[in-house]
Amino acid sequence: MGHPILRMFKIVLSLIIQIPYIYVPLNESLSAIRMRLVRYAYHGKESYGILRRGRIIDLPLLMELEGKNAPKSLEDLISSGWRIDEAESLIEELSEEKILQISVSEKEATLKAPILHPSKIICLGLNYRDHAEEAGAEIPDEPIIFMKPRTSIIGPDEPIVKPSFVKKLDYEVELAIVIGKKGRNIPVAEANEYIFGYTVFNDISARDIQFKDGQWTRGKSFDTFAPIGPCITTSKQMGNPMSIRLTTRVNGEVRQDSSTNNMIFNVYEIVHHLSRVMTLEPYDIIATGTPGGVAAFMKPKPRFLQPGDIVEVEIENIGTLRNPVVKEASRPR
Repeated sequence: MGHPILRMFKIVLSLIIQIPYIYVPLNESLSAIRMRLVRYAYHGKESYGILRRGRIIDLPLLMELEGKNAPKSLEDLISSGWRIDEAESLIEELSEEKILQISVSEKEATLKAPILHPSKIICLGLNYRDHAEEAGAEIPDEPIIFMKPRTSIIGPDEPIVKPSFVKKLDYEVELAIVIGKKGRNIPVAEANEYIFGYTVFNDISARDIQFKDGQWTRGKSFDTFAPIGPCITTSKQMGNPMSIRLTTRVNGEVRQDSSTNNMIFNVYEIVHHLSRVMTLEPYDIIATGTPGGVAAFMKPKPRFLQPGDIVEVEIENIGTLRNPVVKEASRPR
């Protein structure tokens, strides 16, 4: 019969051999794998879907399997009150073969800005303690807000264009809130109900114009000055937004490295304060401010962006947004 311990070892070994290997990223259980929403192009066609384990599951195709009419765009999906739970349950029921049929490889697709037509891009200034300190500014007792036009939006890997007359071009990594439903005078305790999710935002700024004007709209509103992406992580999938790491790298060099726990007004307080001023609507974007480390206040001297630079802004639980900097093309005479 053999030794009992040896018999037990053989039994355990046989069981292990029969268990298929499943790759799970470090620190993530199967149930905790985040599914991020993207807008993408594939073979000349644009659509939207869920980025999961290196593949984009096309949401319109997924809904067709259930006999449902899919919203025409990711923005319409947000407006519809859709919840990611619906997709999670559908995906869990599908075979891997079926998932392959309705998905494409992330490497073969081109990711686009997840939101193209927000009714508003609302931005906060001086909302991080370390940034206020490096700027020599007082801590504000109310949010300082300004707006960007939607024509400034670009997506992943699209170029940031440096206008010929701008000398001091700067980066700002920011956690951006994507609003999920219409609201006014929203209490702090209910703010999370109005947040659909979060994305990465790079508040590109012409500091020479910004500081000359004394107000910030012109210096921050040029075309290409609002890179966003690469995806939206829903509020459910995001986890606690109060302690999220933000990083900026220029040509691989870390310039900003901070956390949302350095915010002066947290995401829920921001939604509350802004909703007292204006009605928030589905897929409005709120850029929540940047931490310390911007080019304008680097020591011993500023190190502004130049054509040829590669800017990467990364936020934990969302992803990395990468954009090259190019000079403005000369107009033909």
